[in-house]
Amino acid sequence: MAETIYDVAIIGSGPGGYTAAIRGGQLGLKVALIEKTQKLGGTCLHVGCIPTKALLFNAEIWDHLKHAGDYGIDGIGTPTLNWESVLKRKNAIVTKHTKGLEFLMKKNKVTVISGYGRLTGPAEGGMHTVALSSVAEGAATELKAKNVILATGSEAKTIFGLAPDDRILTNIEILSLPEPPRSLIVIGAGAVGMEFSSIFRSFGTEVTLVEFLARVVPVEDEDISKEITRLFKKRGIDINTGAKVEKIEKTETGVKVSWTGANGKAAEKEAEKVLVAVGRAPRTDNVGIEKTKIELDRGFVKVNEAQETAEPGVFAVGDIVAGLPQLAHVAGMSGIVAVTSIAGRTFRPVRRDRIPGATYTEPQIGSVGLTEAQAREKGYEVKVGKFPFAGNSKATIVGNHDGFVKIVADAKYGEILGVHILGPQATELIAEAVAVLELEGTVEELMFTIHAHPTLAESMLDAYAAVEGMAINA
Repeated sequence: MAETIYDVAIIGSGPGGYTAAIRGGQLGLKVALIEKTQKLGGTCLHVGCIPTKALLFNAEIWDHLKHAGDYGIDGIGTPTLNWESVLKRKNAIVTKHTKGLEFLMKKNKVTVISGYGRLTGPAEGGMHTVALSSVAEGAATELKAKNVILATGSEAKTIFGLAPDDRILTNIEILSLPEPPRSLIVIGAGAVGMEFSSIFRSFGTEVTLVEFLARVVPVEDEDISKEITRLFKKRGIDINTGAKVEKIEKTETGVKVSWTGANGKAAEKEAEKVLVAVGRAPRTDNVGIEKTKIELDRGFVKVNEAQETAEPGVFAVGDIVAGLPQLAHVAGMSGIVAVTSIAGRTFRPVRRDRIPGATYTEPQIGSVGLTEAQAREKGYEVKVGKFPFAGNSKATIVGNHDGFVKIVADAKYGEILGVHILGPQATELIAEAVAVLELEGTVEELMFTIHAHPTLAESMLDAYAAVEGMAINA
């Protein structure tokens, strides 16, 4: 039997890998998707985006139930949290979408191969050879492909060489806790740390947040950081910024964390559990990169606009790519770019300044483009518009009017440079802003763009107008 030659072999089935595989199938390519585990979907589907957001939605419902009387719902007594059912629902959502991916692979004629894939070196005669290990007995131990996409993803970093266990947690262990802890110390105030702080505070956990940098969610606009700090403190979360963790040690009943504060003073706190959320490391070891011309930057893979590496015919997408934020939607789009290029079709490269950020805390954060500080650093004459959700009727209707929409615009031409949202459904509202930046919209154009009433999206209209000092509802 003739050996199967694939147009593209994809190593890793997370959002970057499975998206590239589906689009490759749609474009008529012969695609192999290699996955080392028994389930498609990667970190995002199994121990990342999806289960985390499922818990966040549960937390949102739980918070509403605490105030059921405000919505005219009487007679339910004191609600009781059934954590087992919370986890069961979370797991059911993951299972449903895992099966959905299996169906999509069949629909798009993608060959799924169970095994660990490694590069073996440059292409020979126009063909790359991918070595396969941990495969079923009797299965092939290598495959041939004209192109290879590396989509191997990332893993949680640890500190002080500590291995995760039942008390020192990463994003994996915390998603399977048998019950919410009475107390939790979260090290790192990026998206992961902030989201888990929000989840467990809603469920009654005493939460302490420790961040090395001067503010929480440090990649966001400073006004966002300042306001969510205030709101988190209002919720009873103990926030410590400018704090350098010096030691993590287990005690008889939990874990003690010691740090040096921004004022130089030593501090320590003990809790039942500690979540280490200090970032993610690219999985670029042990995939055969050293046998190729691929260039690395601190472990991340350098690519061109087509996501191609310095090794011809080898592409990289998602969390392992240098210069791109480690976000599932970035992985997916970079996978689309890579496979579209492989198919010889026209593509648009991923633009760093057009990538939306979404943090599903309570309240939510959505952002895209330049922060006010970044715009000024780039030499723009900046005009800023800010509109509070307190002036939006739909925000009042849904009982969630904390936060604001902030527009950063170029004063000379009126072009929207950045949009930063803190408030209800911010992660949904930001999609409009991404389209606005993609189409190079101006304040003048957006001030005359009709938004339905009453909607949270109207806050965008008022924010655009606020750039010119003419918001209607403020």
